[in-house]
Amino acid sequence: MINTIIMSFVIKKGTPQDISLIFDFICELAEYEKLRDEVTATPELLHQSLFVKKQAEVLIGYENDVAVGFALFFHNFSTFKGRACLYLEDIFISPQFRGKGYGKKLFRELAVIAVERECDRFDWAVLDWNTPSIGFYKSLGAEPMDDWTVYRLQGSKLDGLAKEAGELE
Repeated sequence: MINTIIMSFVIKKGTPQDISLIFDFICELAEYEKLRDEVTATPELLHQSLFVKKQAEVLIGYENDVAVGFALFFHNFSTFKGRACLYLEDIFISPQFRGKGYGKKLFRELAVIAVERECDRFDWAVLDWNTPSIGFYKSLGAEPMDDWTVYRLQGSKLDGLAKEAGELE
């Protein structure tokens, strides 16, 4: 007799009860990206942002009731199209569960959400060195936006610019 293990993969929407799990995935992703020292989020802050202020949403993938990965997303807006867009901030599958198609299933679910919500597009960013992810995204049909450069204001520079606004009034 041959033993057969049937893997079941289910995607669920994150809930307030999942906050520790979501935080753990964020930390695991940060380790993978060699950015762990940049994580200043806390479970309490995430709870406020995700479930009180509703600034983003989370999907969690489970294999046989074991959480294996997550996707955190929110809506941005295209002024040219006059419609909302879906923006994927982070997606992560724990290394021991990769290669089973779970990342693709999360992407498909995000595509369904984008279409159901009548989003004009579905965007995300990837670190230039992350060639495995870049290859995966291209296999989905995604195209890089080579003619765009991401800029960022944060920390004291963001605070300083905001303070300047007060001085002008």
